Amino acid sequence: MSTVDKPAAPRSLAEALRGQDDAALAALLRSRPDLITPVPTDLTQLATRAGTRASVVRALERLDRFALQTAEALAVAADPAPYEELLGLLTGDERDETVAAALPHALATLREQALVWGPDDRLRLVRTASELLSPSPQHPSPTGLGPTVQEATAGMSPGRIQEIVTAAGLTSTHDAVSAVTALTSLFKNRKRMTALLADAPEESLEVLHRLVWGPPYGQVTADPAPRLRWLLDRGLLLPTAPGTVVLPREVALRLRDGRAHRATEPLPPLIEPAGTYRPQVVDGTAAGQAYTALATVEELLKDWDEGGPAVLRAGGLSVRDLKRTAVALDVTEPVAAFWVELAYAAGLIASDGEAEERYAATPAYDEWLEQPAGRRWAQLAQAWLAATRTAGLVGGRDAKDRTLSALGPGLDRSATPDVRHRVLDLLAELPEGAAPSAESVLARLRWERPLRGPQRDDNLRTRLARWTISEAEQLGITGRGALSAHGRALIGAPAAKPAADEPSGPGAKLPVHHKHLRIPAREPLTPAEQTVASATATRLLAPLLPEPLDHVLLQADLTAVAPGPLQRPLADMLGVLADVESKGGATVYRFTPGSVRRALDAGRSASDLHAFLTAHSRTPVPQPLAYLIDDVARKHGHLRIGAASAYVRCDDDAVLNEILADKRAAGLSLRRLAPTVLAAQADPATLLEGLRAMGFAPAAESAEGDVLITRAHAHRTPPRTAPEPVPDGPPAPDATLLTAAIRAIRAGDLASTTPRKQTPVANGTLPRTGSAETLATMQAAVLTGEALWIGYVNAEGSASQRVIAPIRVEGGFVTAYDHTADEVRTYPLHRITGVSELADDQM
Repeated sequence: MSTVDKPAAPRSLAEALRGQDDAALAALLRSRPDLITPVPTDLTQLATRAGTRASVVRALERLDRFALQTAEALAVAADPAPYEELLGLLTGDERDETVAAALPHALATLREQALVWGPDDRLRLVRTASELLSPSPQHPSPTGLGPTVQEATAGMSPGRIQEIVTAAGLTSTHDAVSAVTALTSLFKNRKRMTALLADAPEESLEVLHRLVWGPPYGQVTADPAPRLRWLLDRGLLLPTAPGTVVLPREVALRLRDGRAHRATEPLPPLIEPAGTYRPQVVDGTAAGQAYTALATVEELLKDWDEGGPAVLRAGGLSVRDLKRTAVALDVTEPVAAFWVELAYAAGLIASDGEAEERYAATPAYDEWLEQPAGRRWAQLAQAWLAATRTAGLVGGRDAKDRTLSALGPGLDRSATPDVRHRVLDLLAELPEGAAPSAESVLARLRWERPLRGPQRDDNLRTRLARWTISEAEQLGITGRGALSAHGRALIGAPAAKPAADEPSGPGAKLPVHHKHLRIPAREPLTPAEQTVASATATRLLAPLLPEPLDHVLLQADLTAVAPGPLQRPLADMLGVLADVESKGGATVYRFTPGSVRRALDAGRSASDLHAFLTAHSRTPVPQPLAYLIDDVARKHGHLRIGAASAYVRCDDDAVLNEILADKRAAGLSLRRLAPTVLAAQADPATLLEGLRAMGFAPAAESAEGDVLITRAHAHRTPPRTAPEPVPDGPPAPDATLLTAAIRAIRAGDLASTTPRKQTPVANGTLPRTGSAETLATMQAAVLTGEALWIGYVNAEGSASQRVIAPIRVEGGFVTAYDHTADEVRTYPLHRITGVSELADDQM
């Protein structure tokens, strides 16, 4: 293309956007969804919104490290800057080829997000981004550079500037502007700067080396030392305030060999391996953890079946209740908080809303229990992936220094789902069975989303990533640190490539082709895709989970061993008849007089218990266990407790005599009413527990004299929905919304920028024409088919400008195709403030 044919460079961001196609606008709105809420009226408003501080800060925070370094380099370059100058700032004088190869992609990212605009020979950073990234005393640049010579000498007297020019070996000039220009040229010239620094004292050079990589500011006294005086006299240090000096940008860049950053990072960090394992081992380990996750959630909900802990006044669990839950689950308190929050996120527990508010299982828990194990796990895992509530924060402090409690407020972090998906995506791109080290994953995430300002290892995103790695292992999404097949399916990732001929074990290396892998973030799954992903994960996990057993092994020491998970009816009955002594791969139950009495209180007879054990034991029922059941059953119900306040009756008056003679019965205030009846002042429940503590086995009876059967009452909340995740800003627009938004923006831009034959407006007001002229112009346009530009005021009084093509005019209305709205509309003529014909070369 010749110089004559070369299109003019855009003069503003709006003009640059106007020259882009619809695909580029869609990419902008997709990467910065805040720009589309609400839909801008035209491209000028879109450009204005893209330059607001809040939007620019959000966009900068989502850049990877090299794209951010590119923007930082543009902030210290000339405005506008040619591509070669930007390349030099990033590569230095040695021209690093890796940086040079990565720069076009980084620049394309900045252009796509409307942070940079203009052709390669006139690159411009959006003004707000330049203000945020440019060096200033209040906000030092990440580059460590200071102000330019021109900026640093802005308040300096012309005489002092001439003194500096002379001391630097330059010819004095007739004005300060040319003197500053000459000094700037000196500092930018490598050969002349080398000659100038060759005469510098060693101590002066040491001062420069301390300031060269930042911060560029230093303190001096009223009478500077000779090493500082030498630098001040030649402008290598310039005063910015009393007692403060700065290293000019041009000097620092020359001392840095032209580099804006000490370390430019064009490539993401390597993902270092912690080990590679056989895929079968990974999947088996993950399946075992998945089974444990299901068992733990069931145990938690069973513990809260009759009503869980009370809800704190401010919401959430108390520290004491969390400790009690941790003991019941045999885990640490942070792990207990994770399981409680997971059940809450899945909608399995909630507060019951009663006056004495407590946590309890929801009706959804009963539905969840009826599902196959694989589906139950997929429901928990999907809830974890989408939840913004973050269990790792439990025990910490909020902004008001209040303790954050499990199930309480203040635990939502909108970045949590994004971090979880990104960590799993990184694992999904590795070969089957590859387990990366946690630190290399964290380093990759820090490169992808670097913090602007001081880097800290305890920032929220890093902590979220650490918690994700740990929680994914507990949940069974990963096994031994590697992503399992069902975990891969859960996030909708494609099947992994096998690591051919790779050794396994903790010391194994990842394939070479994965070391410099740049993994793009995948689009979130749609609801339909999530359903398919869950079904696939369920199908892959189901064969790996242990089949529930229908039997136990009874031991002579009054224990029963369950060598695996039990079928639900068997597990429920055994949980009533015996106490759990130990858990693990095999669960050990112990039979005690109290546990047998619990089964009898639930309405079972001794014959029922013998038949149950005989039917479900692979070993004969031991004689000690049979004796225990018969002995407890023989005594059970021999004494009857009713309401007097309470009474005890027994056909054997010798037993009642024994009770009256026992000193432990004194607190029950018993007295004999008849040979077979004792009355008590205590209530029936207290009397029942008191006699059981004395070694008797009484049974409660109703007012009709029937034995009361006591079963655990399952307490349920009213129907509850799972907590909604807190979004991280506006949601990404879908294709339909993008298409409609771009069409509306284009139409609005057409209406605001189309040239007119006349210019009847001033200062942005609507056109003004008389009613007769308006009607005549409309009728003429119907005949000629020309488009018109009109001013219109709607019924609410809102004024707008539109480009229309009139179709017919009748009854005080004009029907026209509205190019602004891209549809046919009808307008009352009395609401049209004026009309103007378009230029001949338009429409």
